[in-house]
Amino acid sequence: MPTKTTSKTSEPKDSDAAAKPVKAKKADAAAKPAKAKDGAAEAKPVKAKKVAQPAEGRKPNALQQPLQPSEDLAAVVGSDKLARGEAVSKVWAYIKEHKLQNPKDGREILADDKLGKVFGKSKVTMFEMNKHLAQHLK
Repeated sequence: MPTKTTSKTSEPKDSDAAAKPVKAKKADAAAKPAKAKDGAAEAKPVKAKKVAQPAEGRKPNALQQPLQPSEDLAAVVGSDKLARGEAVSKVWAYIKEHKLQNPKDGREILADDKLGKVFGKSKVTMFEMNKHLAQHLK
């Protein structure tokens, strides 16, 4: 009995070529202006993001509960009641606006007079920050 052998070819089928379109490169990538590295551009104030409000008829979770900041924290975030996430966002906006992150280690925050009262020390890590903020939100 003669054996049939089928050979596989490396030529692509017409249906394979049509199924995989070639992506075109973005032409507008070169048109974007380069960012200034010398810091000559004026720093824009960073806006804090709003925390999502609970759906109508639902109880807000722990992160959405409006809390009253202490007097020390109110000097940074304002005296109105705000959710824990909003308070953290506003503190980060304050830190970035006043350039209080350590340039050598971005995880470290170098507190100024206002934040020093909140944190209780001159240097904290970003991981310690929420622990200190929790003491000032009731």
